[in-house]
Amino acid sequence: MTDRKGETDRNDRPDACTGSSAEVAGISEEKWRAIVQNDSSYDGKFYYAVKTTGIFCRPSCKSRVPNKDHVKIFTYAEEALSEGFRPCKRCKPDGMRLPDEEWVEQIAQWIEKNYTEAWTLDMLADKFHGSPYHLQRTFKRVMKMSPAEYIQQVRIAKAMDDLASTNKTITEVALAVGIPNAAHFATLFHKRTGLTPTNYRQRTALNADIQQRREDGGKDER
Repeated sequence: MTDRKGETDRNDRPDACTGSSAEVAGISEEKWRAIVQNDSSYDGKFYYAVKTTGIFCRPSCKSRVPNKDHVKIFTYAEEALSEGFRPCKRCKPDGMRLPDEEWVEQIAQWIEKNYTEAWTLDMLADKFHGSPYHLQRTFKRVMKMSPAEYIQQVRIAKAMDDLASTNKTITEVALAVGIPNAAHFATLFHKRTGLTPTNYRQRTALNADIQQRREDGGKDER
């Protein structure tokens, strides 16, 4: 009875011969811990790929901790490449690590091209393969503003162009730059420029008219 119960107890324990959850997934506890802790001392010793994203990384990559069931371990980067996995643009497992400044520049360029889209910090972190916390902190350190503040800056700059060069209504301008609520857009615009969208358009038109008269006057004198 004692021996039989002892066998049952051993089988029920998480460290029994069946192994831990990480080992069951094909990952040793040591390697899984290195991934979770972004341990740079394991860089070059192995690489891990995430099946759902199709991307592979160094253990030290600051990306979000993946679901261990979706992780596959490789000894060499070439093995991951041969199976169709793409190297992470952040940790560059197939070469030199991407500097923070270049990583942030990639994020900023994406924002500038996709400023009309609705996104969250989590979505941005997934796209650029970094944890939300690390992306927010690194972006703010390099750009002196958060990603959310940067997209607001881009949207307001685009709105200023539209207000000065088109006949779109305020609501149409707001929608065109990715802000569906016209009242919220007006509040943001005033906070950034010190003017309401309507006042900005009027002032821009007045300045353009004054400039045109000066140019026409110069032509008359000649």
